Amino acid sequence: PTATTSTTSTTTITTAIPKWTITGNMSIARYLHTASTLANGSVLVTGGSSNGFSTLNSAELYNPSIGTWTITGNMSIGREFHTATTLVNGLVLVAGGENSGGVVNSAELYNPSTGIWATTGNMSIEREYHTASVLANGLVLVTGGSINGSSYLNNAELYNPSIGTWTTTGNMSVARYFHTATTLANGSILVAGGENSVGVVNSAELYNPSTGTWTTTGNMSAGREYHTASVLANGLVLVTGGSINGFSALNSAELYNPSTGIWTITGNMSIGREYHTASTLANGLVLVTGGFNSGVGYLKSTEL
Repeated sequence: PTATTSTTSTTTITTAIPKWTITGNMSIARYLHTASTLANGSVLVTGGSSNGFSTLNSAELYNPSIGTWTITGNMSIGREFHTATTLVNGLVLVAGGENSGGVVNSAELYNPSTGIWATTGNMSIEREYHTASVLANGLVLVTGGSINGSSYLNNAELYNPSIGTWTTTGNMSVARYFHTATTLANGSILVAGGENSVGVVNSAELYNPSTGTWTTTGNMSAGREYHTASVLANGLVLVTGGSINGFSALNSAELYNPSTGIWTITGNMSIGREYHTASTLANGLVLVTGGFNSGVGYLKSTEL
């Protein structure tokens, strides 16, 4: 991006070039971890792996005010490919994932006030590569994933923070992992893409929290996994990149309209990306960062 200047008869405004600044390092290198924003503005990072072999049970907190990290309580077990969800009550629910013992169904809660973890009810089935979404009623919907890294799940379940238990809910029409799950303005959950025994899929479906049922909606223009999905200020959902076959990164993007259930193609990114991130900024733009492209390798570039 470049600096821009706009002039009226009375005012000249120059918009600064966006730039990155280095901040404090975590206490340990990690990947396949999670990051969750807490009610006090801190960021909780959990688990992952530091060497590609052993999983971490450690967690740490980032303080945006001073740019430093502090170690906090350890989880009861190491996890990677898990989910971490900030609940309405401020606690963080970590569920599933994998460690040296295999894929797990256990879950635990982090209390930001004490820095301590407490175990909670187990999911009905072991999961990794799944999604977790907070519903308007405060329950957490977990969808799909894999029980062993090679199978594909179409089932879903709900966590009730008030009683700490899980209940099964309606099954998706298609089994999937490495998919996205996005909360829409009307409270429905849009699940899109992912992979199953057929390959990478372009299908999408909607979960209705009031009925616990799924309905199919329009298909994306391309099958995608390892992609991102972001809700825009106008209520549309922007899906970017991913892979159509597990290797080739896509630079394409498309928009889902909840009012019509239809996807439309939008502008392409400058480069194909998978395993990247997408963040909706306060000004309504979406910042895409990093990722992987088999022709280039790991990416440090960003775009809006």
